[in-house]
Amino acid sequence: MSKDIVFNVSVRERVGKGGAREARRNGFVPGVLYGGGEDPVAINLHLNEVIKAVNTGQFLSSTATLVHEGQKQLVIPQGIQLHPVTDVPEHVDLFRIRADQTITVEVAVNFLNEDQCPGLKKGAALNVVRYAVELNVRADSIPDTIDADLTGLDIGDNVKISDVTLPAGAVPTITDRDFTIASLVGRGVSSGSADDGDAPQAGDVDSIKQSDGEGGAS
Repeated sequence: MSKDIVFNVSVRERVGKGGAREARRNGFVPGVLYGGGEDPVAINLHLNEVIKAVNTGQFLSSTATLVHEGQKQLVIPQGIQLHPVTDVPEHVDLFRIRADQTITVEVAVNFLNEDQCPGLKKGAALNVVRYAVELNVRADSIPDTIDADLTGLDIGDNVKISDVTLPAGAVPTITDRDFTIASLVGRGVSSGSADDGDAPQAGDVDSIKQSDGEGGAS
């Protein structure tokens, strides 16, 4: 989605808390650009561009194009800090990447054809175990969503990762089991369990990581 998210930035000469406060007073969001084997750079982003990116709902799972003095750099957001009361963006961390680089991102699951699902017609509940799946995928091929088809599923059936068609070259980060994404649970049956005990564990879903060994900066 880098074609949709663009950040026109300037280098922030004054760093530290004072520089960040000055940037916010002037209508910018202070940020830091990391990675790519280069030194970190303090930058200012336009507040309206950051809000627009956040409103896509895919801010931390989409690449973006950073533009500085006509030069373009592919980046991926690593984190964002919001004001605790107003939710206005206060700081952004960006990471330099290459278009052909494999990165790890969370991609939302989109459930299709609920009207063609016998289990739901019988009153079953769709117990979603994973609203998003963590994938290793090329930076230039990140899908907006992955689709899980509910057609023909009855009470007690599950949607496994093997049932989902992933984009070419994309692979789940979990490779040791055919994990459950969702299940159809009948009335009176607890929805808190999955048939393979696959409720997401701590550490299953992490912040975005670069698979070439470059970790994000804190």
